[in-house]
Amino acid sequence: MTVTRSLLCHMNIVLSDGSTADSTKASGKPARLNVGDGTLSPAFEAQLVTLAEGDQHSFTLEAIDAFGESNPDAIHYLDRSRFPADMSLEAGVIVSFAGPGGSEIPGIVRDVAGDSITVDLNHPLAGHKITFELDVVKVL
Repeated sequence: MTVTRSLLCHMNIVLSDGSTADSTKASGKPARLNVGDGTLSPAFEAQLVTLAEGDQHSFTLEAIDAFGESNPDAIHYLDRSRFPADMSLEAGVIVSFAGPGGSEIPGIVRDVAGDSITVDLNHPLAGHKITFELDVVKVL
């Protein structure tokens, strides 16, 4: 696919309960959103096509159009012996696994029951309805 336009935006990602899951304003570095390269859902891209520099836009997407639904096949039950002996494993800890081509795949420990460790490889925001608050810094 070909990128048809890119936007540099400051973005707040807000959960249904009103809490902010992430914000580019904290780092001071806007996100680059590419329309047409297949990285964004069609529903997300549809919200970007008419935006211009200086625009502020807020929209809410269902999980399927935001970070996807939670996939039960991405939840794995692993034996404690698969982790370094000195690694602290408890719910909420993020662990990294080797992926294809040397990439890293993050996982979140969801549960520890004896020597059984439940690890969730879904995106942390998968399964959530998300509100995006955008401030368009520049259209490229």
